[in-house]
Amino acid sequence: MPERRRIAIVLKGYPRLSETFIAQEILGLERAGLDLALVALRRPTDTKRHPVHDEIRAPVLYLPEYLHEEPLRVAKATLKALPRPGFWKALAATARDFARDPTRNRIRRFGQASVLAAELPGGTGWLHAHFIHTPASATAYASMITGIPWTCSAHAKDIWTSPDWELAGKLTTNRWTVTCTHTGYEHLRALGGAEAHVHLSYHGLDLARFGHFEGTRSDRDGSDPADPVRIVSVGRAVPKKGYDILLRALSSLPAGLHWRFEHIGDGDIIKTLKAQAGELGIADRIDWRGAMDQKDVLATYRASDLFALACRITPDGDRDGLPNVIVEACSQGLVCVSTTISGVPELLTDGVNGRLAPPEDPAALAAVLERLIRDPAERRALGAAAETRVRSDFDFHTSIRQLVSLFEAEWETRP
Repeated sequence: MPERRRIAIVLKGYPRLSETFIAQEILGLERAGLDLALVALRRPTDTKRHPVHDEIRAPVLYLPEYLHEEPLRVAKATLKALPRPGFWKALAATARDFARDPTRNRIRRFGQASVLAAELPGGTGWLHAHFIHTPASATAYASMITGIPWTCSAHAKDIWTSPDWELAGKLTTNRWTVTCTHTGYEHLRALGGAEAHVHLSYHGLDLARFGHFEGTRSDRDGSDPADPVRIVSVGRAVPKKGYDILLRALSSLPAGLHWRFEHIGDGDIIKTLKAQAGELGIADRIDWRGAMDQKDVLATYRASDLFALACRITPDGDRDGLPNVIVEACSQGLVCVSTTISGVPELLTDGVNGRLAPPEDPAALAAVLERLIRDPAERRALGAAAETRVRSDFDFHTSIRQLVSLFEAEWETRP
């Protein structure tokens, strides 16, 4: 067994309700015996926390979110890093990146990297970035300054909204990158070429935490106005989630079909979506629940009849990978309706363990929803098949073992 090093995990923000999968991974690595320290580029903005956040013991270092807010701290860190040979290498890399992307963000990432290098938690022997865009930039520069190796977890938006030249550079200068969907894996492999070491590792769930739904799914079929079919969706109100498409699909369902829709999550376009629901005449059928902790989300899965998320690719390339909320819903035997985007078909097979519609197609989505609303037997069958798939192939212990093995393989070969 190689000697384990302390790993500083660099995050965009911490803690975040929308990044439960990251918190779950951190806790899993801690429980596997790894010594971790967390580094966040931003302070928390959510007013709630998931229980998993309270179980994590790693200390958290918050870097200056904006350099002008802590100029003395940034200046001291830069002076401390200046004598290191790697400082000039990092500065040169920043200059090259700035020439291709002349934005203030490039300067900010270098300043954050200098603070990270100067204030690195004691005993740190490895750097690992979650997300291959901003956190990986700060981590890469800090690695150059300190000489400490770095690795990366790439997810969805960070892959698809970053320029190819930047991704290729990071993939060929770090030790390895893991990503959570096959589509992302193939994209990164093509960009990195033979020099890049890219690994596929699905996030999975802590199934012990989620447990098993012991109840019986309802026989609601949309015929009883006093007992409508309950549709739920969990996700931030942002364009890539396709909530405008979902609202249009719901509004086109037959007038005599009775349903209610619950949305869990916050986001920038909540007000826009509420206004759209009013314009479509379905506002009285929708409950906007806002952000909820994991226990309440789990209870909602168990009380609902089907889950819906109309994932799409936005004009800037942003998209989901495999939304963790779909995996969560499937773990409770709740049938899921989504679209044929990114990693969703890597879990859901249409007509086998869920239902898929093309993106940007409210009519097709409405047809799928209507079929499942009317047919509780099909909902139960597809939901049961989805749960079986998740419990056999999406247990997070598998991804934790993969990550631990990757770290330990490095430590065996790099004294």
